[in-house]
Amino acid sequence: MLDARIRGFGQFDGYDENPNKFYLPLAGESCRLVLTYDGSRIVAIEPGSAFDSAEWERLSEEIERSILIGPLKVGREYSFSSFRVVGSWRGDRSGVQILPPPDDSPGAEVEMAEHPFILEFSIRASDFWPVTNYRRLREHSKLSLLLNILLRGAVTLQPRQQDYFWAAIPRDGVNFEYKWVNRYFHANLGHIVVDEVSPSTPERIQEVKSDEYYAGGGHDGMPLRVPSDLDELIYRYMNLSRTNRTKFDRSAFWFELARRQSIYSVSAAFASLVSAVEALTGRGDLHRLHCDICHTQCTHEVPGATEKFRAFFEA
Repeated sequence: MLDARIRGFGQFDGYDENPNKFYLPLAGESCRLVLTYDGSRIVAIEPGSAFDSAEWERLSEEIERSILIGPLKVGREYSFSSFRVVGSWRGDRSGVQILPPPDDSPGAEVEMAEHPFILEFSIRASDFWPVTNYRRLREHSKLSLLLNILLRGAVTLQPRQQDYFWAAIPRDGVNFEYKWVNRYFHANLGHIVVDEVSPSTPERIQEVKSDEYYAGGGHDGMPLRVPSDLDELIYRYMNLSRTNRTKFDRSAFWFELARRQSIYSVSAAFASLVSAVEALTGRGDLHRLHCDICHTQCTHEVPGATEKFRAFFEA
């Protein structure tokens, strides 16, 4: 919203005593807004020297109306599963729904593929559409990464940046046609933000007792099934503290990246799995000491990363 109203890339002021302040569109006399950060969060927005009071009042009202409050809506977007989705599933507590793709949607002819399905979830809407759509895309990404952990197989989403590669397209089952193609998927989705979840389909996704569900492995040729406590697991994720949910989201990102890296480098995939674990751990206590080898002051952390990693698996 600030990008639409203020414009400009913004900048830090190298001479500022507070390095957590960011100035829009520029620092100094042309500054119209000052943003104060705490980590990655904006905790204060104040008028700059070039911002008149009338414009500041209008912007403040729009922030109150378009950012801080708004009705609950339902966002919709395509995700992809290792297992074909032929029915629907809805979580009463989490408000998340899985739907099969429409009949006219493109689909893979083989079972070992990325099968599209529609994911529906709650978002806080704004009367400023770019904010609503950003929240839709953000929650879709986070929930897809979450389902990638909670469901057997893999749950993925298509990258938003274009990616080209060589593909072998079957002609008659024996011969192939080789083409340079774009990684892209498009299918009928309907409205991407609606007032309430869509009606469930007559066929429902089978729920399996959690112990039995996670005991299995590999692809058995069956359609997507879910653990019986999936709704509870998603609900617990949604009610994590801000700090713990951020940790979990970061860990889920590295977990999914490890899967994609495994075809290029097994060692890189293992490194990403280590990062997924470290994202869930906290920092040790920091103190400074003098290194007799470097003859300089350095920072020492207790317990260190290795000890925290070991303690995580023991817990």
